[in-house]
Amino acid sequence: MQQKPRTRTFQIALGGICLALALVFMFGGTFVPGIELTLFAIASLFTAVMVIETGIGGGALLFAAACLLGLILIPNKLALLPYIAFFGYWAIPKYFIEKISAAAGQIACKCAVFVLILCLGLLGFREVLASAVSLPDYPAAALIAAGTLLLLLYDYVLTFLINWYYRRIKHMGGNDLKLS
Repeated sequence: MQQKPRTRTFQIALGGICLALALVFMFGGTFVPGIELTLFAIASLFTAVMVIETGIGGGALLFAAACLLGLILIPNKLALLPYIAFFGYWAIPKYFIEKISAAAGQIACKCAVFVLILCLGLLGFREVLASAVSLPDYPAAALIAAGTLLLLLYDYVLTFLINWYYRRIKHMGGNDLKLS
């Protein structure tokens, strides 16, 4: 089925809807105990929707707007850190990484990008907040290994949600998308 080109009006309206929904889930992620990361993961789906519908620029703009409005509107700024530092923009590197045809190559690239993000985050966290917050003294390799396993789980769930979007919202059938 041939898709009609998206008008600028459609892209702006979709961006507004995705931004509002992302903020709702981000707000919930800062207040609902126990499922914070789940709500941030769902909020990141809207960045993926914008990447699918409008391209990388639309996804990046949605992420930037969600972070900015989240910091303005949501009272618990520190609780937004997981969304800002990882969940919110993961759809953008995921888009490029999944152009690799080999599943093993995709997984290796995703893990490498995540380890880079995690190392930069841990170093930055320790430098900026070292005096205010004490981190447990777990070996860095254990933190990286556990984080990588959680990344692969999150990425699998995000791919599942993107497939759901293709099947149910776009009515294109997401059967050809790989879950890797």
